[in-house]
Amino acid sequence: MTRYRLQPSPVQEQALLEHCGHARFVWNLCIEQHACWRPGRGSAPGFAAQCRQLTQARAEFAWLQAGSVTVQQQALKDFHQAMAHFFAGTHRRPTWRKAGRHEGFRIVAVKPGDVRRVSRRVGQVKIPKVGWVRFRLSRPVPDTARSFRVTRDRAGRWHGAFAAIPDPIPAPGTGKAVGVDRGVAVAAALSTGDLLQVPGLRETERARLGRLLRRLAHAQRGSKRRARIKAAIARLKARETDRRKDWIEKTSTDLARQFDVIGVEDLNIRGMTRSARGTVQAPGRNVAQKAGLNRGILAAGWGGLVRRLEDKAPGRVVKIDPRNTSRTCNACGHAAGESRKSQAVFSCVACGHRVNADVNAACNIRDTAAGHAVAARGGPPLGRPVNREPRHDLPLTG
Repeated sequence: MTRYRLQPSPVQEQALLEHCGHARFVWNLCIEQHACWRPGRGSAPGFAAQCRQLTQARAEFAWLQAGSVTVQQQALKDFHQAMAHFFAGTHRRPTWRKAGRHEGFRIVAVKPGDVRRVSRRVGQVKIPKVGWVRFRLSRPVPDTARSFRVTRDRAGRWHGAFAAIPDPIPAPGTGKAVGVDRGVAVAAALSTGDLLQVPGLRETERARLGRLLRRLAHAQRGSKRRARIKAAIARLKARETDRRKDWIEKTSTDLARQFDVIGVEDLNIRGMTRSARGTVQAPGRNVAQKAGLNRGILAAGWGGLVRRLEDKAPGRVVKIDPRNTSRTCNACGHAAGESRKSQAVFSCVACGHRVNADVNAACNIRDTAAGHAVAARGGPPLGRPVNREPRHDLPLTG
């Protein structure tokens, strides 16, 4: 997806919101239909049957007929694609869409004349029953794009994402491998010794977010004041999300350009960030601490970094078993939990090798990933020997 910032006029924004409402209405109707299905009652209506039902609904309701049939049909197609992913076991079951939270629709059959350049930094895209909507031309629009999705985030910003698969980044061909150890205190530690951090909110921004959250707790539900506070919070959260996405894109691009093999741990992030609240009968323990850990994992962008690495360097990302990567000495291979003195310091109890704990884990990930990559190619092992002189040139702390 190649995403651009849309700049609609107030009139166009109202038309876009109507499209979002129609798409959300059609989606929720599909959810309701499938919720009523039970085994033994026959199969749920398919895409063709629901398209016929949509035609009947448009003939009966004028407000639905006033919208774009393309937007409404694509909402049906999106739902059936989501159900196909659910039955394939790759995604969760589709859920209800809520106004203000899930705002968006998709346009297909985009012709070359539907996107044009107005100036050096401004372009226009043609949206049915809305007209030409301006967008910030931050980079050229892909010629292969035949559809695009319009979305509105909680901060009120509109974006247009053109469906185009970019070419992968070619491997440098140097044979270098790198290990990436993901953490909370250090977002990504590389086997080269680099410690990377996700840029979040600044101190002043975090202080303002805290004040807004306290004001939100005392605001009356449904009031205009509460809506203004929520919009201000959404803008701060969007700023934090944008910085995390920008860091992920730049970091994944640098790794894909510099290394032939990229090793990462095969982590079940969804299971790791599952709530520990429990039930009324069996309440969880340390719920507040676990919630803070979950927020730290999600803020570090673990899943997004690996996902973009796989997109930019397909076939060069090796996922390894995370067991013992943090407690094994990269110098002598001795595994002991006592070697992990603290979050940042690793001191081997066998050979005395002392290094930053995250960097030591990243080196173990690199060696294992390089061995897997060589074994897959059928070549001789290129990994370093286990018994070697310990290195003391890597940092201890970030």
